[in-house]
Amino acid sequence: MIFIALFLIALTALYFYGTRNHNYWKNKGVKHDKPVPFFGTNARNYLLQKSFTEMLVEAYWKYPEEKVVGIYRSNFAGLVLRDPDLIKQVLTTDFLYFYGRGLNAHEEVTEPMMKNLFFADGDLWRLLRQRMTPAFTSGKLRAMFPLIVERSEKLQIRTATAAAKGSTIDARDLMARYTTDFIGACGFGLDADSLNEEDSAFRKLGIKIFHIGFKEALTTYLKDLFPEISKSLKSLGRFEDELTDLVKAILNQRNYQPSGRNDFIDLLLECKSKGILTGESIEKKKPDGSPAEASVELDDLLMAAQVFIFFAAGFETSSSATSYTLHQLAFHPEIQKKVQSDIDKILTKHNNKLCYDAIKEMKYLDWTFKEAMRMFPSLGFLMRKCAKTYTFPKINLTVDPGVRIFIPVQALHMDPLYFDNPEEFRPERFDPEVFDNTLKNIYMPFGVGPRACIGERLGQMQSLAGLAAVLSKFSVRPAPETVRHPRVDPPAGIVQSILGGLPLLFEERKISNA
Repeated sequence: MIFIALFLIALTALYFYGTRNHNYWKNKGVKHDKPVPFFGTNARNYLLQKSFTEMLVEAYWKYPEEKVVGIYRSNFAGLVLRDPDLIKQVLTTDFLYFYGRGLNAHEEVTEPMMKNLFFADGDLWRLLRQRMTPAFTSGKLRAMFPLIVERSEKLQIRTATAAAKGSTIDARDLMARYTTDFIGACGFGLDADSLNEEDSAFRKLGIKIFHIGFKEALTTYLKDLFPEISKSLKSLGRFEDELTDLVKAILNQRNYQPSGRNDFIDLLLECKSKGILTGESIEKKKPDGSPAEASVELDDLLMAAQVFIFFAAGFETSSSATSYTLHQLAFHPEIQKKVQSDIDKILTKHNNKLCYDAIKEMKYLDWTFKEAMRMFPSLGFLMRKCAKTYTFPKINLTVDPGVRIFIPVQALHMDPLYFDNPEEFRPERFDPEVFDNTLKNIYMPFGVGPRACIGERLGQMQSLAGLAAVLSKFSVRPAPETVRHPRVDPPAGIVQSILGGLPLLFEERKISNA
């Protein structure tokens, strides 16, 4: 009897622990689905039945009259924003209340690879951002372009081989290899050569980073359910040693001095040469109310963490966006012809050579790429964490520190309130003469505000170059196994992924640029 009584007490205690925060939105009068003990409203995501982006899209459309919708990830309260004014407040106007992404359960980040520009919050994020921003100036991008040209030529060769055989190509894998090779060159100063080598180590690393199996899903769930023990659960530990050893080897090879390659490693070494990173704290104040001083040393582990995110975020988002663009063009041959005409005309002006200025002039290609990112943004949602008590004046709602704020980018991009006939693929939407600039807090594939993607221009540049390289030589059309409306892979996290890839047929064009 004593054993049974203790068991019931433990079970009851566990139940209350697993539901301890589930009245949060009810008490605040915010519409939400009824949370399930231990899972909140996120059970199908934890069980790998739906991606988190899809869960947010569902919440967005289930309450169409609401400006906000409440959700729960296990016991964490989350708020889905549906109103553009509220989105602007969180991402820009009142950024100091929402400077964190909230991807770390604790303020003190103990996992080395999580101390990168994307995952870091607070002072660490701000100091890294300040030092790394100079890496993405127009001059730096122009200097990197020869590396893009080299990889673009290899991309054309790989595509030509498959086209000659009439073989189906997974556009997602093809563009991932191209992007991996570019990032290997401009990030590490190494020739990844995944466009030539089927079993390229860099390509395998990219796949490993974004693979979410049972173990990874369980780790995510346990970190949400038991945040107190999350310090002992590593999300990125499975490739920490591999990346750290690689970065240290490159640093030693260069004697910790910039090599003149103008790659990402050189940038980090230049940052390190300037000494300890210091600046005004975003988290702490002096007794007089002015910002305290914050500082951090850019050691080997911290540099490895930045290299990790440069590689991971760069290759996955770009390959997703470019391959989906090709998928849409395969089903819209009339638009594809317009894109190719635009590319041909510009290349003719530049002696049929792909160059930085040529890419900048390919306006219709740019509109087409933007339209593809509208329909399927690589980042399906943006996330922020409330740092201190905040009241949304427009709806008189106060949220507490720790509440996660979600901006459902995928849902916003496909809302007919903002984009008429959103299911139609129409690049002309992004003609500057017709595009509504008030949509900048709605259309945001790279984010908005101080935490917008630091590599936006680099990502666009190498993506457009890859598309131009392919479409100048080849036309794409659906393969027999191509799915017109592909499904999102349920385990996909922040970066959306297509289930089963994007198989397409590539045919060499009959008309040359000459």
